Amino acid sequence: MRQKIEVADIFRRYGAAFRAAQGVRLSIDQRRAMAAIEACRTAALGGHVEQCEDCGEVRVSYNSCRNRHCPKCQGLARAQWLADRRAELLPVPYFHVVFTVPAPIAAIALQNKALVYDILFKAASETIRVIAADPRHLGAETGMIAVLHTWGQTLTHHPHVHCIVPGGGLGPDGRWVACRPGFFLPVPGTPPFVTPTPPRFSSRLTLDSHLVWRAAAKRPFGGARQVLDYLGRYTHRVAIANGRLLACDDGVVRFRWKDYRANDKSKAMTLDADEFMRRFLLHVLPKGFRRIRHFGFLANTRRAQKLAHIRAALDIADPPPSVEPADYRERYAMLTGKRIDICPCCGGRMVDLGPWPRPSTPRHSTPRCDTS
Repeated sequence: MRQKIEVADIFRRYGAAFRAAQGVRLSIDQRRAMAAIEACRTAALGGHVEQCEDCGEVRVSYNSCRNRHCPKCQGLARAQWLADRRAELLPVPYFHVVFTVPAPIAAIALQNKALVYDILFKAASETIRVIAADPRHLGAETGMIAVLHTWGQTLTHHPHVHCIVPGGGLGPDGRWVACRPGFFLPVPGTPPFVTPTPPRFSSRLTLDSHLVWRAAAKRPFGGARQVLDYLGRYTHRVAIANGRLLACDDGVVRFRWKDYRANDKSKAMTLDADEFMRRFLLHVLPKGFRRIRHFGFLANTRRAQKLAHIRAALDIADPPPSVEPADYRERYAMLTGKRIDICPCCGGRMVDLGPWPRPSTPRHSTPRCDTS
């Protein structure tokens, strides 16, 4: 059985030399992400001591870094987000629409991430909103969940937004207007720019105005379970999962990737460790940037009110209120169906004995882990 490799292992082995070689080319956000992933679930972050009630086995469980770019820290956040969305699902078809940035614009995004990614979100949401509001198509206000991905299978820069859209919307008279069976909306290939941009940036966009911003609509999901399964795979994904890593030896990294142009054939790619880290860090987002957004009747500011109105229009009951356990281990079990308090020796229950403190280090001696 091969030894499991993690992104953290690659950073720990080769990260210091990489940081020194890159110098100012690495942003503060990228350095913080590296430091967080390297420290994740190690003594550097402290933890808590647990003991088995049956056999007396004692172990230390180290804290996670909670950084959104860390492959190990998305499980609970994903489960909680899905639980919240499950209560908001409607008994209607849901469609999957993908908006992709042209390569020349993607190149601009590398130095203007927040600005270009914001434009992509707004272009996608406005395209859906304007076409849905047109009486010739739907004539209603629709809603949308949009998730930003910036990577391709080989970790190259490929910004695109995955949109999950209910098949219908609220009409001007407050009634629910359903889409035609199996068909959402006619989506054009060039979404409009919908937000003011700095003059120099706008002039570059004007030069590239002939480029096509691709929009692809896929078949509707089969039901609510399929919607949640899809969202669970996409919402809290990072550039590469640890499970895709095959080996890391002698300064090179091998990983699996799926070739969509060859009927989704699974292949292996080998990169120098420095190139692997460079590609991984391309996808670190600016601090505070929201990569999951809600629009239309699913917008955060009015979602509860709008969904209550839609349920009344569809004559369906409101979902029962959820009750969350205070203990994080019970909460994890409720959300994921898996327990993290099981003794590795006898299968008994581990109980918390107290905190395991972080090692004492001089202030500012190591980069602060960013948990955004």
